[in-house]
Amino acid sequence: MSLWFISAAILPDMLREDSIDTGRQAALSSAVQAGFVFGALISAGLGLADRFDPRRVFAASAIGAAAVNALLIVVPPGSLAAIAARFLTGGLLAGVYPVGMKIAVGWSQRDRALLVGLLVGALTLGSASPFLMAFVGDGHWRLIVALASLSAGLAGLLCLFVRLGPYHQLAAAFDPRAILTAWTNRRVRLAYFGYLGHMWELYAVWAWIAAAVTASYAATLAEANAAQLAKLTAFCAIGLGGFACVFAGVIGDRWGKAEMAASAMAVSGCSAILVALSFGGPPWLTFCLVMIWGLSVVPDSAQFSALVADASPPELAGSLLTLQTALGFGLTIATVQLFPVVVEYLDWPAALSILALGPLFGIWAMLKLRVYTIHQKATRSPAAK
Repeated sequence: MSLWFISAAILPDMLREDSIDTGRQAALSSAVQAGFVFGALISAGLGLADRFDPRRVFAASAIGAAAVNALLIVVPPGSLAAIAARFLTGGLLAGVYPVGMKIAVGWSQRDRALLVGLLVGALTLGSASPFLMAFVGDGHWRLIVALASLSAGLAGLLCLFVRLGPYHQLAAAFDPRAILTAWTNRRVRLAYFGYLGHMWELYAVWAWIAAAVTASYAATLAEANAAQLAKLTAFCAIGLGGFACVFAGVIGDRWGKAEMAASAMAVSGCSAILVALSFGGPPWLTFCLVMIWGLSVVPDSAQFSALVADASPPELAGSLLTLQTALGFGLTIATVQLFPVVVEYLDWPAALSILALGPLFGIWAMLKLRVYTIHQKATRSPAAK
C-alpha cells in the first residue's frame, strides 16, 4: 500500500523540479482512486480471486503495481504518462487490498471484526509509509519511488508464503441485483450513506493533509522546515489511525458498530473544524489537532463493511460489499480532485471545514440506522407479539 499516496508524499519535491498545474497535481492521486474502482469491478465481475489462487492474484497484482509505479522515475512529473501510470497502479491494487481481506477473514469466523480491523490497520500504515520515506529521503523523490516499488514487490513475494485459512470460501461474481437491493434494503442503504459520508473525508485528508499543514506551518516556519515537518505530520497522523482500527474492531462488536462509527465521525468532523481554525497558528497546536484527526478519521471504515455484511442477504453480501467499495472510492475521485480547486478559489481553512460535511451526514445515517435496528428488534421480539 506504499504505492497509493507516493505521489502525494513526493509532490513538494517534484514541484521544486518542474511546474505541475493544480488539476494534474490532484489527478496524480485521484487517478489511483479511479483505477481502483475500475480494477475492483473487473476483478469481481470475472471472479479472479476464485478462478485463481488468491495468494497468486495478490502477488501478481502487487508486483505489477510496483513495476508500473516505478515508471514515475522516468516519465516527466505530472505528465499524462505519469497520471496513466497512477491509474494502472490503482487498478492493480484492487488485486491487493480486497484479496488480502479475503485471505485474512478465512482464518476465523468468531474474530472477523478483529481480523478486518487488523487488515484495515495494515492498509492505513502502508498508506502512511510513503510520507515517512519522503521525510527520510529529504527531497530525493526518485529514490523514494524506487523504495516504495521495491517494498510493494517484496510484499507480493511474501504473500506466496501465506497459507489459506480453514474458513476460506469462494466468492460469487458480482450480481447486478445488488444495485436494487442497495436501495430497497433500508439497513444496507443507511450503511451505504454512512460509508459515503466517511469516504467524503477520508481520502481527501490522506491525500492533502501534508500539503495543508505545509501551508499552515509555513506561516511561522521556514519553507524547507515546514515541508519536512509536514511529511512527518502526515505519516504520524495516518499511521495512528492504523492502530485505532484494531481497537475499533473489538469495540464495535461489543458496543455496536453503528455507535462506534458515529463516535469516530463525530471526533473526526470536529477535528476538521479545529484544524481549520488553528490554520497558520502555532505548529505544535496544529500538529496535535491533526494527530487527533488522523486517529479518528479511519477506524470506522471496517464498521461500515461489517454493517453491510450484517444487513445483506447471504447470497448478495459479496456483491453489495463490492458495490459499496466502488461507490465509496468513486466519490473520493471527486473529493481528491476538487479539494485543491476549493483551496484555490477559497482558502485552506474553508476547504478543510467542508470536509466536516461528510462525517455530519454519516452521523445522521448511523443514528437513523440505530433507531431502525432497535425498532426491528422490538417488533420481532416475543414480547411484542
